[in-house]
Amino acid sequence: MAGFTFCCGDFAEMMDAKGTVTNEILQMIEEDPRVCYINSDSTVNRVAAAMKKHPDRVLDPGIQEMNMVTIAAGLAKEGFIPFVQTFGPFLCVRALDQIHNDVCYNDFPVRLIGTHAGLSSGYGPTHNTIVEFGIMNALPNMTMVAPCDANQAKKLLRKSLDYKGPIYIRIPRGEEPAVYMEDYDYDYEIGKAIELSAGKDLTIIATGMAVYNSVQAARKLEELGLDVGVLDMHTIKPIDKEAIIKAAKATGNILTVEDHNILGGLGSIVADVLMEAGVPARLKKIGVPDCFAEPGYPEELYPYYGLDIDGIVKTAREFLNK
Repeated sequence: MAGFTFCCGDFAEMMDAKGTVTNEILQMIEEDPRVCYINSDSTVNRVAAAMKKHPDRVLDPGIQEMNMVTIAAGLAKEGFIPFVQTFGPFLCVRALDQIHNDVCYNDFPVRLIGTHAGLSSGYGPTHNTIVEFGIMNALPNMTMVAPCDANQAKKLLRKSLDYKGPIYIRIPRGEEPAVYMEDYDYDYEIGKAIELSAGKDLTIIATGMAVYNSVQAARKLEELGLDVGVLDMHTIKPIDKEAIIKAAKATGNILTVEDHNILGGLGSIVADVLMEAGVPARLKKIGVPDCFAEPGYPEELYPYYGLDIDGIVKTAREFLNK
């Protein structure tokens, strides 16, 4: 198995994905007159200064998520590239009508950023966002992306400037471990998975926060004599079918890891790819069961649902009967 030289070792460098995304967008506003930033009830500090400097391109409609999506659609119609940022559950569920009709139907280049993704909010079931993979995957014209850390989120934002159509970007609350060190340069393409390691016994296909834990789990499994590969499936739609099929043919065993409902999420999409391709492979999903997640902070919920490093190792060993 490859040594994951780009990935942090025993010490996990913590990075604030949410803050990094905001800062990167504000920098892009200075560089590109097409870029707009619309946030919901969060105009403080640097954002407030940017709004004062660019009142026509930095906007805050308040706690009106549906209106902010329609505003973004209008800006996109006029040639701008609007980035919309707010809590994930209030974006992908509350404003779904506007995303469906105003953004996707018109195929406008709106970048929808849902923060506090998955189980990261710590505010309970109403603020957890465990359905957006399934929802966004079913919307025509939509691209669905879940960066695994702050550095990758920056690469995605830059790539999105020349990407056609709407994109839903899923990021956690902040202070997640960095998978890719800041000085590590790697190719990033929307829709193309990143093979962190090729395996012979098992391939873990992970997305978002689950990528770091999967890398660490693969290291532990290697110490137990297993050859495990890891795919960073940062793009949920369009899914990288070629990478999935290649991994399934190489190992015959696929383990998907996501902080999302196991119905309609990454695991279900991977299963569809394998079935349609006729590739014989065993599949096991790790994620949130089909229920509203228990209240709690992510450091409590990840172990509860087997999404932590030890949980992934345990499930992988049971799956392989090792």
